[in-house]
Amino acid sequence: MGFNCGIVGLPNVGKSTLFNALTATAAAQAANFPFCTIEPNVGRVAVPDPRLDKIATIAGSKAILPTQLEFVDIAGLVKGASKGEGLGNQFLANIRETDAILHVLRCFEDGNVTHVEGSVDPIRDAEIIETELMIADMESLQKRIEPLKKKARSGDKDTIAQVEMIERVLKVLEDGKPARTVEYKEDEARTFKMLQLLTSKPLLYVCNVGEDDAADGNVHTQAVQKMADEQGAEVVIISAAMEAEISQLESDDDKKEFLEAAGLSEPGLNRVIKAGYNLLNLMTFFTAGPKEARAWTVKQQSKAPQAAGAIHTDFERGFIKAETIAYDDYVTLGGEVKAKEAGKMRQEGKEYVVQDGDVMLFRFNV
Repeated sequence: MGFNCGIVGLPNVGKSTLFNALTATAAAQAANFPFCTIEPNVGRVAVPDPRLDKIATIAGSKAILPTQLEFVDIAGLVKGASKGEGLGNQFLANIRETDAILHVLRCFEDGNVTHVEGSVDPIRDAEIIETELMIADMESLQKRIEPLKKKARSGDKDTIAQVEMIERVLKVLEDGKPARTVEYKEDEARTFKMLQLLTSKPLLYVCNVGEDDAADGNVHTQAVQKMADEQGAEVVIISAAMEAEISQLESDDDKKEFLEAAGLSEPGLNRVIKAGYNLLNLMTFFTAGPKEARAWTVKQQSKAPQAAGAIHTDFERGFIKAETIAYDDYVTLGGEVKAKEAGKMRQEGKEYVVQDGDVMLFRFNV
């Protein structure tokens, strides 16, 4: 099961620098001109989780395998992208395939790095991108609605539900609001999701600042935070250039020293990865043994068979039960054997809702 976040923004805001730092590679060409990213670059990064190291130590595991999150670096959008300006619709399609959007906003002043709009104004930049995505969504829905209306005349309930949903979403978009603000009932969630709207995706603003502002932000990040609070969105402040430097340091001691000098307790990238993870409503469960300790990703509220399926489809198909230990019990008691002796290993069935941090062993029969 793969989960990915698309990194979007205007040209020259630091998207590719952020992507390179995230993946610690030079896979995305970072250059001071628009459209340097010609194809969407994809990188998988480990999700930082100190719990996994503790579990591995207790279990005596030879290998430690963290869970991962995928980031897609999408070429810089410009005003008119929905009409094919710049690299236009090609990249709108790439965004459509992602699960969430990380919107990088330039919040630093630097005369050596040109700004496609001529000045630094992250609120304006955010509105440009959001407007392009809303226009693309409106055009997509307007193309679909007439054929669906014809089909709905036959009385097909699913088609009627789609038409009603599209009309509701179009009204919101025409009012200048993104699709994620549309209210719908639980039994309408599937119909809404089927529309595959760009502005329905969860959104995280990443404020890219200069090194001096990495710890506390600046007037630009304050404006972004105010906007995000009004939208119910999240904000992470980082210096992409500094993160790129940190990612190239080889030793943990060097990284720690660099961070302390900048007044930071952890790399900003860790916060971006964690925020992306939370944005997608994901959580982690663990498996552990002498061979390996491993973190696995599932959606929040997943049941035990779904968690088993994250490991292998056969595990889900032939699920019998899950032997489960809460993370705190596993660590406090010192592992599987002692947790079992203390009565803290539970036998859970198909209806068990997996909790973040559960250490699990699945029994199955295919």
